[in-house]
Amino acid sequence: MTTDRQPPSNGYRQGQPALTVTDNLRAGRFELRVGDEFAGYATYRDGASGRAFEHTVIAAEFEGRGLATEIIRFALDEATRAHRRVLPFCPFVRLFIETHPDYLTLVVQPERFGLTP
Repeated sequence: MTTDRQPPSNGYRQGQPALTVTDNLRAGRFELRVGDEFAGYATYRDGASGRAFEHTVIAAEFEGRGLATEIIRFALDEATRAHRRVLPFCPFVRLFIETHPDYLTLVVQPERFGLTP
């Protein structure tokens, strides 16, 4: 089962193919497509403490376009809507939260991840 949603706002340039993020529940990952092409993903595991983000990957041909940011922003916005706590084991997710402190309230034990309120 998957849920699709267009990122609400993305920094992708006008005239470029649309970005689509899919929460692939069975695989435990958010998947990003640029047009019809698979461009990357962010893996997670759901547990009693919250959603643990493990790894973020962008295909080499799509690197440097800010696409990892789009996946993580979408995933954290979904966590906000679902009132889900987050464990940012993935270094990119941790850095994203550090530079976007509005998401810090989602993090279970922020000090454990080197994040401070």
